[in-house]
Amino acid sequence: MGLLFLANLGLWLGIYAPIQVLLPQQAALLAGTSKEAVFGLVTGVGAAVALVANPMIGVSSDRTTSRFGRRHPWTLAGALVGALGLVVLSSASSVFVMVVGWCLVQAGLNGMLAALTSAVPDRVPVRQRARVGGLVGISQMLGTVLGAVVVTVLVSGVAAGYLACALVVVLGALAFVLLTPDVRLAVRPGFRWRSLWVSPRRHPDFAWAWCAHFMINLGNAFGTLYLLYFLGDVVRHPSPEDGLLVLMLLYGVALAGGAALFGASSDRTGRRKPYVLVAAGVMAFAALVLVVWPTWEAALVAAPLLGLGFGGYWAVALALLTQVLPAASDRAKDLGVLNIANSLPQVVAPLLTSFVLAGLGGYRGLFLVSAVATLCAAGLVVRVRSVA
Repeated sequence: MGLLFLANLGLWLGIYAPIQVLLPQQAALLAGTSKEAVFGLVTGVGAAVALVANPMIGVSSDRTTSRFGRRHPWTLAGALVGALGLVVLSSASSVFVMVVGWCLVQAGLNGMLAALTSAVPDRVPVRQRARVGGLVGISQMLGTVLGAVVVTVLVSGVAAGYLACALVVVLGALAFVLLTPDVRLAVRPGFRWRSLWVSPRRHPDFAWAWCAHFMINLGNAFGTLYLLYFLGDVVRHPSPEDGLLVLMLLYGVALAGGAALFGASSDRTGRRKPYVLVAAGVMAFAALVLVVWPTWEAALVAAPLLGLGFGGYWAVALALLTQVLPAASDRAKDLGVLNIANSLPQVVAPLLTSFVLAGLGGYRGLFLVSAVATLCAAGLVVRVRSVA
């Protein structure tokens, strides 16, 4: 579990350090006043690639008979492709090269994500999954916070930031692959392409859980993707990058506490949905704080609230999601379909944000939409019947 934590830490650092800091900075350098549009284009196209990569690599890992194991080859290959994309971004001198580099990052790291996520139902009994989900949530938080620290404090410049992220991604994957065993599949199972579709009629709990996961991630994307621009253009923070680092630290500490607390409590009681509902309520309240009071002081209050809610959600949601999978033999494929609910908001949010900013009163409207999406997720998870 410790090595799984390290691999996930590298993975999330490789995703969130660019999204939170490096891509916005690079978009501003290349596009100036059109930075929001360029940032939305790059992240949107990359997320579209992730939509395909995650389930497809999940399918492949479910059926891999390599002597090196079923999941490990895809973990390492995904890390290397993701690192290559980060190297491409480090020397990008045009928007086109940015798009190509970020597409490689999303393809590689989402393939790595499909393999790593499958390790939870592969290796962890149901009664312990929320605790392990908490560890995964903490790794996501630390990846976000350490990524901000690495690219704003430890290294200087956009290019050096991308190269540092690439190194961390590969080291985390290597540690997990080389130091843990992986089950070798003796016989390759059959596969039909139509099995990528999970019927909501036959598996309604899977469908409701997917929709809830999508909405919670959409709300989080609306609330976090444009924080750097919010700090610079609305709050008028003298150093938006330093301000973002402070917010990420507050967010991260609270996320770790929420993940540990909610995960342990959920495993102890055997219940999942009540904790998801509380987490969604806390996240929605954090967004509403910024609707009412879009200032630096409000951001200092909202960041730890959002972290507490999102950490608690991730800990319990991973357990809940693994309990509604249709078939054990297709875990990675089905988790890949669920992980689309992580990636699709990164496509939808940038496309909708420009309309929200223009038509709903700027960033107040954006944070209001974030709160509404999160509350919708709470309503959807109630419809899951097979999990308490």
